Amino acid sequence: MEDNKLLSLLSRNLLEILEDDEFYDITIEVGDDPYVKIFRAHMVILNYRSSYLRRILSTNIKKKNNDGILAHIKLPNILPKIFQIILRYIYGGRLSLEKYVNSDIIKILVTASEFGLQELVTHLQTFLIKNKKNWMKQNFNLIYQTSFENDSFLKLQNFCKEMMSKEPEKIFNSIDFNSISEKCLISLIQHENSQKNTIQVWEHILKWGIAQNPELPSDPLNYSKDDFNSLKDTLQQCIPYIKFYNLTSKEFVEKVYPYKKIIPKELREKLIKDFIYQPNKITEQKITKEISSKSIDSKIITYQHTELISKWISRLGITNKIKNPYEFKLILRGSRDGFSSSKFHEICDNQSHTISIIKVKNSDEILGGYNPDIWKSDNSWGATKDSFIFSFKDKENIENNILSRVTKKEYAMFNSPNRGPSFATNLVLYGNDSYDRSYCEKDFLYYDKPIRETEDYFSVKEYEIFQITKD
Repeated sequence: MEDNKLLSLLSRNLLEILEDDEFYDITIEVGDDPYVKIFRAHMVILNYRSSYLRRILSTNIKKKNNDGILAHIKLPNILPKIFQIILRYIYGGRLSLEKYVNSDIIKILVTASEFGLQELVTHLQTFLIKNKKNWMKQNFNLIYQTSFENDSFLKLQNFCKEMMSKEPEKIFNSIDFNSISEKCLISLIQHENSQKNTIQVWEHILKWGIAQNPELPSDPLNYSKDDFNSLKDTLQQCIPYIKFYNLTSKEFVEKVYPYKKIIPKELREKLIKDFIYQPNKITEQKITKEISSKSIDSKIITYQHTELISKWISRLGITNKIKNPYEFKLILRGSRDGFSSSKFHEICDNQSHTISIIKVKNSDEILGGYNPDIWKSDNSWGATKDSFIFSFKDKENIENNILSRVTKKEYAMFNSPNRGPSFATNLVLYGNDSYDRSYCEKDFLYYDKPIRETEDYFSVKEYEIFQITKD
C-alpha cells in the first residue's frame, strides 16, 4: 500500500515537471499545418521511456542556443491531441481510457507502438478486447487494417482471425464492410463457416463489388457491357472461392444469373447447364426471355421508365396495366457516337418511332421526347398528332414527371441539319460542345405545357436515341 502511495507521488511530481514552463531542454513540434503545436519536454525522461524518441533525439541534438534548448524535433505525422496523451503517460504512467472515444483509443495504440511503448500497447489491446468488443465487431475493417499493419498487435490479430472463423455474418453486416480490403474479403469467404450459406456469401460479395464501383446502375438489368466488365474486374479474385454448386436452382436463377457476365465463361456455361437443364427446372430460354424483356441498354433510364413511356405512347393511364411494353432498341448514344448534330442525322434520319432521352449536365434532370415520324435534315417541320415531350426530376422517382403532348401537330418537330432532336422549340438540342446551347422554350408553346421551369441554356451530359417496336 505504501509503495502505491510513493508511486502515485512520483507520478504527480513528474507530471508537474512536464507542466513546468521554465525548466525544459527539448521542444517537440507535433502535427502539420494548420494544427502544429509545440510541447516542452525533458531529454532524460524521453530517452529513458521511449526507444523511438531516443533514436530521434540522437540525430537531432544541437548545441545549446540562447534559450537554453538542446533540441527541437518535429513529428508532423502525430496528432497533437494524441501526442499529449502519450506524453502524459510517459511522464506519469497514467492513462484513463474511459474518457476517450473508441477511435481515439485506436490512434493512441498506433502511436504507442510507434514510440516503442510495448507495455502500453499490450494494455490497450487487452482493454479493447475486454471492454469494446461489440464496437470492434461493428467496425471490423478498422480493427483488421490496424492489427495487420503492425506485428506488435498480436492480440487484435487473433481477435480478427477468431471472428472471421466463428462469426463471419457479423463482419458481413458490420458498418464498414464495404471498405474492407480484397485480401480481407478473400480470407473471410475461405472460412468454412462463411460457406455454410453460399447465397448470402454471394450477395455480400456483390454488395462489396458494387460499392467499389459507385457509378454502376442500381439495377443489373440496366448494366452496359462496360458495367459488367468493371464489376467482373473487381470480383475476379473472389469468385473462384464461391461454392456455386451449393445453391439451389431457384437461388442461381434469381440471384446469380442476372450477373452471369461477371463469371468466367467456362464456369458460367457449366453452371447454366447444371442448374438450368435439370429436369423440372426452368429453361434457359424462358429465363433469358424473362430477363431480357425487363432490361434496357441505357445509362440514363431504367426499365420502369420504359413501362411508363410505353403507356404514354399507347395513351394509357398510369394505373392501367400494359401487357406488352415496347422494346427499346438503342441506335445512338452520345458518349459512344458523339454529340454532334451531323452524327445524329447520320444515324437517325429516316428512322421512325424514336424516343430521345437526355441527361442534363450538372443536374439529376432527365428530358425526352417521342417522334413517331421520321427525322430529316431538310429544314422542314414534322407533322404528327402523337408526339410528346417529357421530363423527370431525377432517375429514382419516376412519378415526379411532366408529360406534355403536342397541341400544334403541324409543328411537332423541326428537322434542322444544325440541330439534334428538336421538338418544335419546346425541346431543342443545339450547340457545339455537348449541345451546350440546348433549351426548352416555355412561353411560345407547341406542346400543352412546359417541361422545365427555366428557359436557360443547358448542356447535355449524355443522350440516347431508341427505336421502339412491339415485341
